[in-house]
Amino acid sequence: MNRIAAALLLALCAAAAPVHSVAAEPATGAALHAFDLEADVARVMKTFDVPGIAIAVVKDGKVVVARGFGVRKLGEPTPVDGKTLFEVASNSKAFTAASLAMLVDEGKLAWDDPVTKHLPDFQMYDAYVTHAMTVRDLLTHRSGLGLGAGDLLWWPTTTFSTDEIIEKLRYVKPATSFRNSYAYDNLLYIVAGKIVAQKAGKPWGDAVRERILKPLGMNSTTTSLAENAGNPNVSNAHSKIDGKITAVKSMPVANAVGAVGINTNAEDIARWMKLLLDGGKIADAPAGAGGKDGADKELRLFSAAQGREMWTPQTPMRISEPKPALAATKPNFFSYGLGFQLRDYRGKKLAMHGGALQGFYSRLVMVPEAKLGVAILTNAESGSAMTALQYRLLDHYLDAPPSDWIKLIGDVEHEAHAKELERQKSASGARAAKSRPSLPLAAYDGEYQDPWYGKVTIKRAGARHVMSFSKTPDLSGELEHFQHDTFIVRWKERNFNADAYVSFSLNPDGSIERMRMAPVSTETDFSFDFADLSFTPLKKEKAK
Repeated sequence: MNRIAAALLLALCAAAAPVHSVAAEPATGAALHAFDLEADVARVMKTFDVPGIAIAVVKDGKVVVARGFGVRKLGEPTPVDGKTLFEVASNSKAFTAASLAMLVDEGKLAWDDPVTKHLPDFQMYDAYVTHAMTVRDLLTHRSGLGLGAGDLLWWPTTTFSTDEIIEKLRYVKPATSFRNSYAYDNLLYIVAGKIVAQKAGKPWGDAVRERILKPLGMNSTTTSLAENAGNPNVSNAHSKIDGKITAVKSMPVANAVGAVGINTNAEDIARWMKLLLDGGKIADAPAGAGGKDGADKELRLFSAAQGREMWTPQTPMRISEPKPALAATKPNFFSYGLGFQLRDYRGKKLAMHGGALQGFYSRLVMVPEAKLGVAILTNAESGSAMTALQYRLLDHYLDAPPSDWIKLIGDVEHEAHAKELERQKSASGARAAKSRPSLPLAAYDGEYQDPWYGKVTIKRAGARHVMSFSKTPDLSGELEHFQHDTFIVRWKERNFNADAYVSFSLNPDGSIERMRMAPVSTETDFSFDFADLSFTPLKKEKAK
């Protein structure tokens, strides 16, 4: 979510990213084109306000880079190294997909099994979709749900259980017809994680650790923030507050681990990329460790056929037209597989994914034909930082003509952010500033109910009126009047960067009929899916 604003989620053909950049010193002469990893990372951190970065590169079956740059926490000297843990958010989806692929190999399920075969109580809003949805559909973002639909059930940290989130899917209205088009979602990966847990007879994190992390030697990788306790080598989250990069707290999301649960480092993620590039085979497996009767010395987590299946296009994705300066990044094909985005760059297929949670962005990019894998882990919320480094690294290892992607992408981002600030300024200037609410402020106080999220409250606190989400402790903020019967809620956690309009509709008798919300900024992470909420007031009990 951005946070994830990312999520975003990081389609590389997008012309702009949603974070303000600070202009770096321009490169000149040979420095404009020469590849120097240390110098490039330093420029990226300066240009995009990123305190710390870890990078892993695997090439031809060998780890050629697994190291850190910058610091774990702004204002403190402790450096990022190859063992520093980062939250990788939606890059966890590939672990869920691989876990399911292993179950397919074992004959415990099939990709095209109905979900209800394995989770009989599973239910979507539409009865047809409930019965037609397959395990494959859970992973391919073609369910008919809107972008990020229902994410407020788990983000920011909520008190809903995983089972409660899955149960509430039946109340989330679709945005399109089933299998009609691509729209990124997280909730169905939570469902997929539930299937993994059910088949293993243990929680998703334990299953992934036992079946993937341990065999690969990813011994530092964890499946929840709680597991990081006591480990000093953990990166801190950083977000922008009023345009300034600031250390912030992490947001545990234990109820959404199938979508966003993994925390890892450069050294461990290199092992994961080697496995993926080798089609599920664990390199350097001991003799007799795999195959029937030990005859096959090859140790595998999943079959080569399942590796191909995960990297086979399932759902077409719309190709955006980039700014002219970024024309070379436009793909010829763009699609989603099973836990991976698939596209091309310079004539070669890429299998990739991004991840975003509060204070952390990450990206994995693999080029099967070149036996190349690149992972970029950051402790800030800049998709542009990762994109600039990604293309610098790809161009270098693919022997492509170099470009100064750091400057090109920084310029595009800066321009886009400036336009968004101007749009907000215009919207504020065009409002009916002298208008007043239709009702006394106290009349807007009370409890409101949304079909899938549940309750929010508005109540007076001193001279202010405060909105609070009942199941999301940190989602609370003061209302300020905008115009007519529309207010803006300013969240107490300013690093959310997700202030929202709150608009009331009235019945003919002057009572409140409905309350709706919408993000103030187009840069708000899509997981703040306020626009999908539709609140009706709960009747106030009369005093006896």
